[in-house]
Amino acid sequence: MRLVVTAAVFVLVASQALATGAANPDATAVAAGKYAVEPKHTRIQFSVSHMGFTEWYGDFAGASGTLRLDPKRLETAKLEINIPTASVTTTNTTLDGELKSADWFDAARFPNIHFVATKIERTAADRAAITGDLTVHGVTRPAVLDARFNGAGINPLTKAYTIGFNATTTIKRSDFGVRADMAFIGDEVTLRISAAFEKTG
Repeated sequence: MRLVVTAAVFVLVASQALATGAANPDATAVAAGKYAVEPKHTRIQFSVSHMGFTEWYGDFAGASGTLRLDPKRLETAKLEINIPTASVTTTNTTLDGELKSADWFDAARFPNIHFVATKIERTAADRAAITGDLTVHGVTRPAVLDARFNGAGINPLTKAYTIGFNATTTIKRSDFGVRADMAFIGDEVTLRISAAFEKTG
């Protein structure tokens, strides 16, 4: 009985959140302050051409990082993200092991993918170009994220003030020393990021 009641309450709260729109899409209304990545609802996905026939997809989980943000002075924002390479997953467990090996991400030697923003420019009311240093496989190269603000507000389930963004970028894996199977697997890799941050200060 308790499980049924708990489930009913959860559904009711979630339904109310959807009905009232917990996230405010107005970027100018975001609360300034310090934020930390909320890993359970942050997803990093990559895709690359597989022999020219299909797009091959994978995911990273367990991201961590910080954000300092003042919507009135966006150019002063600070962003740093770490992504554990050993968290890489696809729909194939054999492939997961290969991706963690020295031929690909070499997770034992390079346990994190790291991004630190060096410049943030507003490009539209809800968009920004985030230029930064991206480190993959021990190699650091510049990258630009096309970021879109989704919304901000109190998460009705966690009660934490939360902001969310989507971002995309395209890189060449060969630039980072990842050259395995270049004859079969594409060089250009598209990254898609859906990131949630909780206010910490």
